Amino acid sequence: MTFDEKLEDLIQKVHQKYGYDFSGYTRSSFSRRVSRFYLRKNYKDIDELAQDILYDEKEFTYFLQEITVNVTEMFRDPSFFLSLRKNVFPLLSTYPYIKIWDAGCSTGEELFSLAIMLKEENLLHKTKIYATDINPKVLQTAKEGIYPVSMIKDTTKNYYESGGKESFSKYYISNYGSIKFDSELLENVIFYPHNLATDSSFNEFQLIICRNVLIYFNKVLQDRVFKLFSDSLVDLGYLGLGLKETLYLSPVQKSFEVIDKENKIYRKNITK
Repeated sequence: MTFDEKLEDLIQKVHQKYGYDFSGYTRSSFSRRVSRFYLRKNYKDIDELAQDILYDEKEFTYFLQEITVNVTEMFRDPSFFLSLRKNVFPLLSTYPYIKIWDAGCSTGEELFSLAIMLKEENLLHKTKIYATDINPKVLQTAKEGIYPVSMIKDTTKNYYESGGKESFSKYYISNYGSIKFDSELLENVIFYPHNLATDSSFNEFQLIICRNVLIYFNKVLQDRVFKLFSDSLVDLGYLGLGLKETLYLSPVQKSFEVIDKENKIYRKNITK
C-alpha cells in the first residue's frame, strides 16, 4: 500500500474505533500533521503509528491532541475585532441576553480577546459564551488562561489596533515568565467538547465565530459546517470567519448578507 492508501485506511479505522471522523479534512494538511507526528515519535512508518494508536487509547489521545492544535493568537487580525466593535456589538447590545459560540476555540487566546472586548463594551455581564473544540487538552489550557509572557508585546499591539480602551495590563498578572488572565473574564463561559465534523447544533446564537478552522476542511465538510452554523444562528445573527474563509459558493450563501467583506463578517437574513 502507498502512504496515501495507508492514510485513508487509518482515517477509516480511527472513525470506526473512536468516532473521530477526519475524512473531511484536506489531505495535504492532515498528511503533514500525521507525518510530523510519527517522525517526532520516531515511528518507522505510518503502519507502526497505526498499530499504537488503534490499540492504545492513551497514545490515541496524545495523537489527537497533537494533530488538532491550530495556530492562534490574541486579537489575531486586529481589523476583524475592530469590525466586531463597530459593526456587530452595537446591534448585539439591543438583545436582553446574548449567546455566542466560539467554535474551534483552541487554547483560548481568541476567547479571551472576545471576552475583553465584550467587557469594554459593557456586554459581558449579559453574554453566555460557548467555547468548543474537538481537542480536550486545548480546552483545559483555555480554562486555565495561562500563557507565556513572551506573547505580551505583540498581543498588546494587537489589542490597541483592535480598539482597546484600557491599559491591557489590567487584564492579567505576570509571574515567573507566564501571564494569567483574570478568571472573571470566563465567568459566563461554558467549555464544551464539540466535533464540527460529526456533531450537531446544540443552541441558538446571536454570534458565531469560527476562524482559521475551515481552511483545514475539504469542500464537503466546509459546506456541512456552514449549514450547521446557519441552523444555529437566530435570524439577523452574525457569523465571523477567518480571512481566508468565505461563504462564497456555499449552500447557505443566499441566506446571508455580507457585513464586512474584508474581515469576513456575515449576517443571517430573516427566514421567510
